[in-house]
Amino acid sequence: MKKSVIVTGGAGYIGSHTIIELLEKTDYNIISIDNFSNSSESSYQRIETITKKSFSKLNIDLCDFAKLNSALHSYENIIGVIHFAAFKAVGESTEDPLKYYHNNFESLTNILKICESKKIKNFIFSSSCSIYGNTKELPVTEETELQKPESPYGHTKKVGEEMISFFCATNPWFNSILLRYFNPVGAHMSGLNGELSLTKPSNLVPVITQTAAGKNSLTVHGNDYDTRDGSCIRDYVHVSDIADAHVKALDFLVSEKNKSNCSIYNLGTGKGVSVFEAIHAFEKVSGLKLNYKIGPRRPGDVIAIYANNDKAKKDLNWTPKYNIDDMMLSAWKWEKNLKPHP
Repeated sequence: MKKSVIVTGGAGYIGSHTIIELLEKTDYNIISIDNFSNSSESSYQRIETITKKSFSKLNIDLCDFAKLNSALHSYENIIGVIHFAAFKAVGESTEDPLKYYHNNFESLTNILKICESKKIKNFIFSSSCSIYGNTKELPVTEETELQKPESPYGHTKKVGEEMISFFCATNPWFNSILLRYFNPVGAHMSGLNGELSLTKPSNLVPVITQTAAGKNSLTVHGNDYDTRDGSCIRDYVHVSDIADAHVKALDFLVSEKNKSNCSIYNLGTGKGVSVFEAIHAFEKVSGLKLNYKIGPRRPGDVIAIYANNDKAKKDLNWTPKYNIDDMMLSAWKWEKNLKPHP
């Protein structure tokens, strides 16, 4: 019987790119679970256009355990779960924290219950560098002491990691990898799949491309930070590189190469890029001049953060392939391919 992998949030930005990588690089049957709360079913069509392959799709809210359990009842030989499904906007989480705590904790609890009942032994968790908070240790390693998260979103990721850690401690048969993303950006290099939020985006790169396309306006949130040009610094990493890391992490667990049943890896390029540097990179690859304004600092933003990715390179054999110019060029190709928002 063919082995299956569950991808929660598979219609989302990183989830859809990871399904593309899984379909192109593995022989697993993919079971995507998404209720399209912040994504569109059209992403499934884009995946199948790019890969020329089909996969299973379940329209379920992970917070509804009864429906989730019923829908997965007939599926056998599931060897892993890649869990993306979560609300992720830092700004929105500071405005509506209960929405984030309910969705992000309930969905994680329910998918872990499924793993327990069906004895699914391999689990990849979509975590975030936001759990490091305003750390003074740069670049950040997996051993960097966690500071107080600057947002409820970051807090849900920190507690999510702790939930998984405790679950692993009481279930020695269960293996997990916690992937702490830095800042996923860009689009599939074909320009056929990328970030598509159903609400107004708050992430820098889609705001940049929408501004260039005349759909949005760009505000730099603070130019008085203690950084080289006054703007926040982030470690931007191409979404297809992030997706590739999930395939490698799953293979690492399935091949039983892990020495611990709960491991943590940073996913970043190891280089910090400021907001102004990102804007200039877009202007270079697009040949366009962006109009933007300087605004006040945004609640929940950390000042500067970038990764030490040595551990992921060594254990997972993962090395990012794409640079900031590739990220901006692919994002712009995606923006130009977009029709008006659905």
